[in-house]
Amino acid sequence: MRPIRSVRARTSEWPTGTVIVPHSHPWCQLVYAIGGVTIVETPEGSWVVPPDRAVWVPAGITHCVRAARGGQNRSVYVTIEAAQAAGLPKGCKVVAVSPLTRELILEFGRRPDDYDEDGADGRLVRVLLDQIAALPAQPLHLPWPRDPRALAVARALEADPADGRPLEEWAREAGASARTLARTFRADCGLTFGQWRLRLRLLGALERLAAGEAVTAVAFDMGYDQPSAFIAMFRRLLGTTPGAYFR
Repeated sequence: MRPIRSVRARTSEWPTGTVIVPHSHPWCQLVYAIGGVTIVETPEGSWVVPPDRAVWVPAGITHCVRAARGGQNRSVYVTIEAAQAAGLPKGCKVVAVSPLTRELILEFGRRPDDYDEDGADGRLVRVLLDQIAALPAQPLHLPWPRDPRALAVARALEADPADGRPLEEWAREAGASARTLARTFRADCGLTFGQWRLRLRLLGALERLAAGEAVTAVAFDMGYDQPSAFIAMFRRLLGTTPGAYFR
Protein backbone atom coordinates (compact mmCIF):
# COMPACT_ATOMS: atom_id res chain seq x y z
CA MET A 1 0.00 0.00 0.00
CA ARG A 2 1.35 3.41 -0.96
CA PRO A 3 1.44 5.95 1.89
CA ILE A 4 -1.24 8.66 2.21
CA ARG A 5 -0.14 11.83 0.47
CA SER A 6 0.50 15.04 2.42
CA VAL A 7 -2.20 16.86 0.42
CA ARG A 8 -5.56 15.34 -0.53
CA ALA A 9 -8.76 16.54 -2.21
CA ARG A 10 -12.39 15.69 -1.52
CA THR A 11 -15.69 16.75 -3.12
CA SER A 12 -18.85 17.24 -1.03
CA GLU A 13 -22.44 18.02 -2.01
CA TRP A 14 -24.33 19.57 0.91
CA PRO A 15 -28.09 20.17 0.56
CA THR A 16 -29.48 23.32 2.17
CA GLY A 17 -29.74 22.83 5.93
CA THR A 18 -26.97 20.25 6.19
CA VAL A 19 -25.21 20.45 9.54
CA ILE A 20 -21.94 18.69 10.33
CA VAL A 21 -21.63 18.45 14.10
CA PRO A 22 -18.62 19.88 15.95
CA HIS A 23 -15.47 17.92 15.21
CA SER A 24 -11.76 18.34 14.65
CA HIS A 25 -9.16 16.47 12.65
CA PRO A 26 -5.37 16.23 12.48
CA TRP A 27 -5.29 17.70 8.95
CA CYS A 28 -5.62 21.36 7.97
CA GLN A 29 -8.54 21.96 5.60
CA LEU A 30 -9.42 24.48 2.91
CA VAL A 31 -13.18 24.42 2.21
CA TYR A 32 -13.91 26.02 -1.15
CA ALA A 33 -17.52 26.91 -1.95
CA ILE A 34 -18.19 26.38 -5.66
CA GLY A 35 -21.86 27.13 -5.07
CA GLY A 36 -24.14 27.91 -2.16
CA VAL A 37 -23.12 29.47 1.15
CA THR A 38 -21.27 27.56 3.86
CA ILE A 39 -20.92 28.71 7.46
CA VAL A 40 -18.10 27.41 9.65
CA GLU A 41 -18.41 28.00 13.39
CA THR A 42 -15.80 27.59 16.13
CA PRO A 43 -15.87 28.65 19.80
CA GLU A 44 -14.04 31.82 18.74
CA GLY A 45 -16.38 32.96 15.97
CA SER A 46 -18.17 32.33 12.70
CA TRP A 47 -16.89 32.39 9.13
CA VAL A 48 -19.29 32.86 6.19
CA VAL A 49 -18.18 31.36 2.87
CA PRO A 50 -20.12 32.57 -0.19
CA PRO A 51 -19.42 31.29 -3.71
CA ASP A 52 -15.82 31.60 -4.94
CA ARG A 53 -14.56 32.07 -1.41
CA ALA A 54 -12.92 29.52 0.83
CA VAL A 55 -12.28 29.10 4.54
CA TRP A 56 -9.01 27.80 5.92
CA VAL A 57 -9.33 25.70 9.10
CA PRO A 58 -6.04 24.67 10.78
CA ALA A 59 -5.63 21.21 12.25
CA GLY A 60 -7.02 20.52 15.71
CA ILE A 61 -9.62 23.33 15.75
CA THR A 62 -13.08 22.16 16.79
CA HIS A 63 -15.60 23.40 14.25
CA CYS A 64 -19.06 22.69 12.88
CA VAL A 65 -20.24 23.30 9.34
CA ARG A 66 -23.65 24.43 8.16
CA ALA A 67 -24.91 24.74 4.59
CA ALA A 68 -26.99 27.93 4.64
CA ARG A 69 -27.57 27.38 0.96
CA GLY A 70 -26.77 24.03 -0.58
CA GLY A 71 -24.04 23.57 -3.13
CA GLN A 72 -20.87 21.76 -4.01
CA ASN A 73 -17.71 22.17 -1.98
CA ARG A 74 -14.18 21.09 -2.70
CA SER A 75 -11.91 20.49 0.26
CA VAL A 76 -8.13 20.39 0.19
CA TYR A 77 -6.62 18.60 3.19
CA VAL A 78 -3.02 19.37 4.14
CA THR A 79 -0.84 17.81 6.82
CA ILE A 80 0.49 20.10 9.53
CA GLU A 81 4.04 19.63 8.25
CA ALA A 82 3.11 20.50 4.65
CA ALA A 83 1.09 23.51 5.80
CA GLN A 84 3.99 24.85 7.85
CA ALA A 85 6.44 24.33 5.00
CA ALA A 86 4.16 26.25 2.60
CA GLY A 87 3.58 29.12 5.05
CA LEU A 88 -0.17 28.51 5.26
CA PRO A 89 -2.22 30.41 7.90
CA LYS A 90 -2.08 29.41 11.55
CA GLY A 91 -5.64 30.55 12.25
CA CYS A 92 -9.04 30.36 10.55
CA LYS A 93 -9.65 32.85 7.76
CA VAL A 94 -11.91 33.37 4.75
CA VAL A 95 -10.07 34.07 1.50
CA ALA A 96 -11.06 35.14 -2.01
CA VAL A 97 -10.23 32.35 -4.46
CA SER A 98 -8.50 33.57 -7.61
CA PRO A 99 -9.39 32.06 -11.02
CA LEU A 100 -6.00 30.32 -11.12
CA THR A 101 -6.46 28.80 -7.66
CA ARG A 102 -9.96 27.68 -8.59
CA GLU A 103 -8.67 25.80 -11.62
CA LEU A 104 -5.83 24.28 -9.60
CA ILE A 105 -8.29 23.03 -6.96
CA LEU A 106 -10.59 21.55 -9.60
CA GLU A 107 -7.70 19.93 -11.48
CA PHE A 108 -6.19 18.51 -8.31
CA GLY A 109 -9.56 16.99 -7.46
CA ARG A 110 -9.31 14.89 -10.62
CA ARG A 111 -6.01 13.32 -9.55
CA PRO A 112 -5.92 9.86 -7.91
CA ASP A 113 -5.34 9.67 -4.16
CA ASP A 114 -1.99 7.98 -4.75
CA TYR A 115 -0.67 10.59 -7.18
CA ASP A 116 3.06 10.77 -7.81
CA GLU A 117 4.43 13.38 -5.39
CA ASP A 118 7.72 13.50 -7.31
CA GLY A 119 6.11 13.93 -10.73
CA ALA A 120 3.83 16.41 -12.48
CA ASP A 121 1.05 15.94 -9.93
CA GLY A 122 3.42 16.77 -7.11
CA ARG A 123 4.47 19.95 -8.90
CA LEU A 124 0.80 20.91 -9.34
CA VAL A 125 0.28 20.47 -5.59
CA ARG A 126 3.23 22.69 -4.75
CA VAL A 127 1.91 25.46 -7.00
CA LEU A 128 -1.54 25.04 -5.42
CA LEU A 129 -0.14 25.47 -1.90
CA ASP A 130 1.82 28.56 -2.98
CA GLN A 131 -1.38 30.05 -4.39
CA ILE A 132 -3.41 29.26 -1.27
CA ALA A 133 -0.77 30.96 0.89
CA ALA A 134 -1.11 34.15 -1.19
CA LEU A 135 -4.93 34.41 -1.24
CA PRO A 136 -6.24 37.70 0.21
CA ALA A 137 -8.30 37.58 3.39
CA GLN A 138 -11.95 38.70 3.34
CA PRO A 139 -13.86 40.50 6.15
CA LEU A 140 -16.23 37.54 6.54
CA HIS A 141 -15.36 36.55 10.09
CA LEU A 142 -17.44 37.42 13.13
CA PRO A 143 -15.47 36.93 16.38
CA TRP A 144 -17.38 36.36 19.61
CA PRO A 145 -16.43 38.24 22.79
CA ARG A 146 -15.34 36.10 25.74
CA ASP A 147 -16.65 38.42 28.46
CA PRO A 148 -20.11 37.09 29.48
CA ARG A 149 -21.66 40.58 29.54
CA ALA A 150 -20.45 41.44 26.05
CA LEU A 151 -21.36 37.96 24.82
CA ALA A 152 -24.95 38.44 26.05
CA VAL A 153 -25.15 41.67 24.04
CA ALA A 154 -23.66 39.97 21.00
CA ARG A 155 -26.15 37.09 21.14
CA ALA A 156 -29.06 39.53 21.52
CA LEU A 157 -27.90 41.38 18.41
CA GLU A 158 -27.48 38.10 16.56
CA ALA A 159 -31.17 37.41 17.26
CA ASP A 160 -32.19 40.92 16.15
CA PRO A 161 -29.55 42.64 13.96
CA ALA A 162 -31.91 45.57 13.34
CA ASP A 163 -31.78 46.61 17.01
CA GLY A 164 -30.01 49.96 16.74
CA ARG A 165 -29.77 50.87 20.40
CA PRO A 166 -26.53 52.71 21.26
CA LEU A 167 -23.75 51.17 23.31
CA GLU A 168 -24.83 53.06 26.44
CA GLU A 169 -28.24 51.35 26.48
CA TRP A 170 -26.73 47.94 25.88
CA ALA A 171 -24.27 48.56 28.69
CA ARG A 172 -27.03 49.35 31.18
CA GLU A 173 -28.87 46.18 30.17
CA ALA A 174 -25.69 44.11 30.51
CA GLY A 175 -24.80 45.57 33.92
CA ALA A 176 -21.57 47.23 32.81
CA SER A 177 -20.38 50.71 31.96
CA ALA A 178 -20.27 51.75 28.32
CA ARG A 179 -16.50 52.21 28.61
CA THR A 180 -16.06 48.68 29.95
CA LEU A 181 -18.23 47.16 27.24
CA ALA A 182 -16.41 49.10 24.51
CA ARG A 183 -13.03 48.02 25.89
CA THR A 184 -14.19 44.39 26.02
CA PHE A 185 -15.26 44.31 22.36
CA ARG A 186 -11.92 45.78 21.29
CA ALA A 187 -9.91 43.40 23.45
CA ASP A 188 -11.84 40.21 22.67
CA CYS A 189 -12.81 40.81 19.05
CA GLY A 190 -10.30 43.30 17.70
CA LEU A 191 -13.25 45.48 16.64
CA THR A 192 -15.10 48.39 18.14
CA PHE A 193 -18.70 47.75 19.13
CA GLY A 194 -19.88 49.63 16.03
CA GLN A 195 -17.55 47.68 13.75
CA TRP A 196 -18.67 44.40 15.29
CA ARG A 197 -22.36 45.20 14.76
CA LEU A 198 -21.62 46.23 11.17
CA ARG A 199 -19.84 42.91 10.55
CA LEU A 200 -22.76 41.01 12.10
CA ARG A 201 -25.19 42.71 9.73
CA LEU A 202 -22.97 42.11 6.70
CA LEU A 203 -22.60 38.39 7.35
CA GLY A 204 -26.29 37.96 8.14
CA ALA A 205 -27.14 39.77 4.92
CA LEU A 206 -24.76 37.62 2.89
CA GLU A 207 -26.45 34.45 4.08
CA ARG A 208 -29.91 35.71 3.19
CA LEU A 209 -28.96 37.30 -0.13
CA ALA A 210 -27.33 34.04 -1.19
CA ALA A 211 -30.64 32.31 -0.47
CA GLY A 212 -32.29 34.58 -3.03
CA GLU A 213 -33.96 37.16 -0.75
CA ALA A 214 -34.49 40.67 -2.10
CA VAL A 215 -31.96 43.36 -1.24
CA THR A 216 -34.68 45.72 0.02
CA ALA A 217 -36.13 43.20 2.48
CA VAL A 218 -32.68 42.24 3.76
CA ALA A 219 -31.67 45.89 4.16
CA PHE A 220 -34.70 46.68 6.32
CA ASP A 221 -34.25 43.53 8.43
CA MET A 222 -30.62 44.46 9.06
CA GLY A 223 -31.68 47.84 10.47
CA TYR A 224 -31.21 50.15 7.48
CA ASP A 225 -33.82 52.82 6.77
CA GLN A 226 -32.99 52.88 3.07
CA PRO A 227 -31.65 50.12 0.77
CA SER A 228 -29.17 52.65 -0.62
CA ALA A 229 -27.49 52.93 2.81
CA PHE A 230 -27.21 49.15 3.01
CA ILE A 231 -25.76 48.94 -0.51
CA ALA A 232 -23.22 51.65 0.36
CA MET A 233 -22.11 49.66 3.43
CA PHE A 234 -21.86 46.48 1.35
CA ARG A 235 -19.76 48.23 -1.29
CA ARG A 236 -17.49 49.80 1.32
CA LEU A 237 -16.71 46.46 2.97
CA LEU A 238 -16.66 44.11 -0.02
CA GLY A 239 -15.82 46.45 -2.87
CA THR A 240 -18.96 45.94 -4.96
CA THR A 241 -22.76 45.93 -4.82
CA PRO A 242 -24.78 42.90 -3.62
CA GLY A 243 -26.01 42.19 -7.15
CA ALA A 244 -22.52 42.26 -8.68
CA TYR A 245 -21.08 40.25 -5.78
CA PHE A 246 -23.39 37.30 -6.37
CA ARG A 247 -23.09 37.46 -10.14
